[in-house]
Order: sequence, then structure tokens, then C-alpha cells
Amino acid sequence: MTQLNRLFDVPRHQLKNYPNPNMFVTKTKGIWVPLSTANFLGAAMDVSRGLISMGVKAGDRIAVASSNRVEWNILDIAVQQVGAILVPLYPNISSSDYRFILNDAQVEICVVSNQELVDKINEVRAEVPSLKHLFSFDKLDNCTHWSAIEDHKGQIQIEEVEQRMRAVQSADLVTIIYTSGTTGNPKGVMLTHANIISNVYACIDPIPADKDSKVLSFLPVCHIYERMLHYLYMYIGCSIHFAESMDTIGDNIREVKPDVFSAVPRLIEKVFDKIMAKGEELSGIKRALFFWAVGVAEDYDVVGKSIFYKCKLFVARKLIFSKWQEALGGNVKAIASGSAALQSRLARIFLAADIPILEGYGLTETSPVISVNNFNTGIRIGSVGPLVENVQVKIASDGEILVKGPNVMAGYYNNEQATKEVFNEEGWFCTGDIGTFQEGKFLKITDRKKEIFKTSGGKYIVPQAMENRLKQSRFIEQAMVIGEGQKFPSAFIVANFDFVRDWAKRHQISTEGLNNQQLIQNEKIQARIEKEITDINKEYGSWEQLKKIKLLANEFSIDGGELTPTLKLKRKRILEKYHQEYSELYAS
Repeated sequence: MTQLNRLFDVPRHQLKNYPNPNMFVTKTKGIWVPLSTANFLGAAMDVSRGLISMGVKAGDRIAVASSNRVEWNILDIAVQQVGAILVPLYPNISSSDYRFILNDAQVEICVVSNQELVDKINEVRAEVPSLKHLFSFDKLDNCTHWSAIEDHKGQIQIEEVEQRMRAVQSADLVTIIYTSGTTGNPKGVMLTHANIISNVYACIDPIPADKDSKVLSFLPVCHIYERMLHYLYMYIGCSIHFAESMDTIGDNIREVKPDVFSAVPRLIEKVFDKIMAKGEELSGIKRALFFWAVGVAEDYDVVGKSIFYKCKLFVARKLIFSKWQEALGGNVKAIASGSAALQSRLARIFLAADIPILEGYGLTETSPVISVNNFNTGIRIGSVGPLVENVQVKIASDGEILVKGPNVMAGYYNNEQATKEVFNEEGWFCTGDIGTFQEGKFLKITDRKKEIFKTSGGKYIVPQAMENRLKQSRFIEQAMVIGEGQKFPSAFIVANFDFVRDWAKRHQISTEGLNNQQLIQNEKIQARIEKEITDINKEYGSWEQLKKIKLLANEFSIDGGELTPTLKLKRKRILEKYHQEYSELYAS
């Protein structure tokens, strides 16, 4: 294996070893249009020449805010080649976050995808004195198209770019990624070429893909998880297809027939809900077979099943789960899941259906992968898998997961105090997550250290695990367990409104014309959801059981401010927004 030192060496490795006519594939006006490895590198070289001509120096910061598209990747490699630093921005963060990040990083050039983002940047541009240029990937009337960067290349020769490239070292900073955070201003995670490329190498064996594989990309590439995977796909020679939008993922999967794609648990939950809704529409023997197969899958485990069970699973796969596989293109070897905890039940069902969801664990600060379930070193449902190569983990006395390895960040940009707070005296990175090892090998996350709370009786409550259990109910879409310092825990519950309406229809409960607020005020619906809570409570100790719940009419969302861009709960924000509802729960 050729050892590469800089990320911009990765596409050159592909050109030398697996030149791909379909390196990146984009759907344009209904047609999938490919870009070859050679043409990708040629485009990146032209943009690098333009950046040098515009006066970009090594170490300068260039920001990009865009949905996934090949222009993003071209810009990324072009920026790296001149020794500058890319600052990726989530398209859906607030204008105040844009203002903070652009100022904190002293960004001079910003490239965005569309009119909406041009408007967002223009809202704060007067308050960002460092920002000299704003470009857009889309052709717009009121913003310079990003092709103007290439147009600046003028007399700059390829040799000048190559000279810049030779000066770049593996220990050099390649990107600053501002973590969305659940409180306070974002922190800029500084990652080097060596950080990210070490994670690329560590994940080659765990990912079931090769030069002949097709992958579908739709998670934000501004997040280090999807971005690292892009470098990995480039290294092994895969064809990367871009989904048109989150709304077209199902259609795009059926068209592309990918071997691998990555997803977050929230998306997997929605896919499963749609599958179950289709099952509810069946009748007679077909319906009975469908739910029999799901029951078989709920009993699945990777190890220790009887011959009799394996026979039942064979039948279930043949009759029912083969159709699930076809709906995902028929070729899926694995779905890589990260960013948040996956319900064990879903991992179990999809593995049984021969659609393996390989759950992993990591943070932006660790480039990101620390551990991952995989076919080579093992899979355990409910865990986040074995550690990847060259990464060390130890569990602190309070249960916190501590990490060392070449993937651990250089620190937080312009924030020495925050950097000191996350490294202990021995140099271990403190993740803030609580965990343990199963069988001495498989890492299991139990909760976020900062999210565990005590009731007034001094009992610890672990909210994330409870929330995942609550979401296993088909009546519950989202949940947030609350009650710090109170006598008992409660929960904010967002119903699965589509399923609730179907259930009501089957039980002759009229919901016609009712909005969500009116729906959750229906006494029969309230009673049915409370029954779900009562049943789930039986699995917990008396101090952990939810004594009260509050049904909410609106789904937690990024736009509503309740979720981070990586779909984690902004607990403080939710408590502020629903202060009145919280007060009602604990009024007496």
C-alpha cells in the first residue's frame, strides 16, 4: 500500500492506480453526468492557479457553504494544493453563526452554492472586515460565479502550484471545522493532513467497497464523517454519486444501486417507518407474513442462533426482506451509520434483512472514526464496534471514553482554554461520552457525560439511552427526557403523526381536518401513547420511570433551532422554547 502524506495526493493516487471515468457523478436535467479522475484533477489545478493569482497564501482561510456537489470537492483539493485552509460551513446554520465563524477564522474568500446562502452571507458581510470575495457555484445575477476564480489563473503556471504542493507537510493544518455545538459559540476543530489521512487508512478494511463499487453521497460533506469517506472512496477508486436532494434519496438509491452509503440514525428511522407503513397497508396472508418476518428479525443476533432460527430467517429473507433489498437498489453491502446512537432494534432488523447497518463512533475532534462494526474485526449489536487501527481508547474512572491516536485534532482554533479542557494531563483526549468495552473488544456508548443528570433524590438518569428506547415505539417520532433536579424524570414527546393518523383511522377515530395540536389533544390518542410509556417504564427502575409526559405538536428540527446540523438535540434550547410546558409538568 502506497503511504500518502497529504490529502491532495489521494486523487492522484486514484489517477495512477484506478483511473475512473466516473469518479464523481451528478444528475443534471434528469441525466447522470460523470466527471473522470483526470478531468477532476485538471479542474482543481485550474482553480489552484486562480487562487494563487488572486493572492491566496499558504495558511489563508477559505470558506465554503454548499450542499454536496462536485464543485465542493474540486474547491477542497484546489485550496489544499496552494497550502490554504478550508473552512466548511453548514448551509443551515444561522446568520449569527456565519458571522462568528467568518470573523473567528478571518476568512478572506467565501464560496456558497445558491441564492439563499448569498443572502445569508450578505446579511453579515458588513460585519466581517476580512471577507474580500464572495462567489457562488450557481449562476446568479447578484453574485460572481465561482468560475471567475479559474479565470484569474492568467500567467500562473502549473509548476507554481506544484511548488506550493511540495511545501505542504503532513503535519500542516488542512481544515478548520466548526462544531455546531449544543450551547455557546461553535469551536473550530483544527485537523491536519496527517489526522484525516490516518483515519482514511484505518477505515479501508472496515468499509466493504473497492474500485468497482458505487456509493451514494447525501450526508453533508461539510461534516468530517462524510468528508473523510469521500477521501476514502477516492483512495480505493469508487464512483461517488451525488443524491439530488434529501427528498429524492429513495429514487436516487434505486437508480444508482449503490454498494455503500452512509446515513444518520434519524434517516434510518424514517426509512424503517416507511417500510412499516407499507406493511400496514397489506392484508390477509401477505400482512401476516410481513409482520412474522419482522418478528423473526427482532430476534436476530450475530452469534449463537439455532439451526431452526436460521431456517426461519432464510424464509423471511426470501419472501419479505428481498423486497426491502430491492427498494435499496439490490446491491447494498453496508450502510455506514454515525453521528448519533442507533436504536439496537433497527440494527438487529436490518442485519437480519441482510442490509447490514455498520454503526461506528467518533467525533469531529478525532477525524472522526474511533471504532466501527465491520465484517473483518467483528459486529456486536448495541455496540459501536472494535477500535480502528492505531487508535487507543481507555475508560476513565468515571466512565468517560479517552482517546489517543494520529487522528486526534491539533486543538481548537483561537481557543487555547477550550483545548486545555479536553486534554487530560497525560495527553488523552476526553470525548465527553460515557462507555465501556464488551468482550474486551467492542466499544459501547451509554451516554453523553454532560447529558446525564440527577433527580432531587440523587438518582442518575441516562437520557440518551431512554430516548432511543422510547423511539422504538411506532407512536413516537422524537423524545427528550427531562427532570434535572426534580423529584422524577419526565419527557417531551413528539408523536409519529403519520402513524398516529393511520392508527386512529383503523380504530374509527376521526382525525379529518385536525392539525397536530388538535390531534394530540384527543383523549384516545393521548391514552394510547401513555400506554406505550407505561409499557416501556416496566423496563426501568422506579427512579428512572417517566412519571409524566408532554406531547408536543411540532417536530424538533434544525430550522426550528431544536437540532444541531448533525441532528443532535439542543437540550438547552428546547428547554428554553418549551419553558411553559416544562413548568406545567412540575407545577405540583
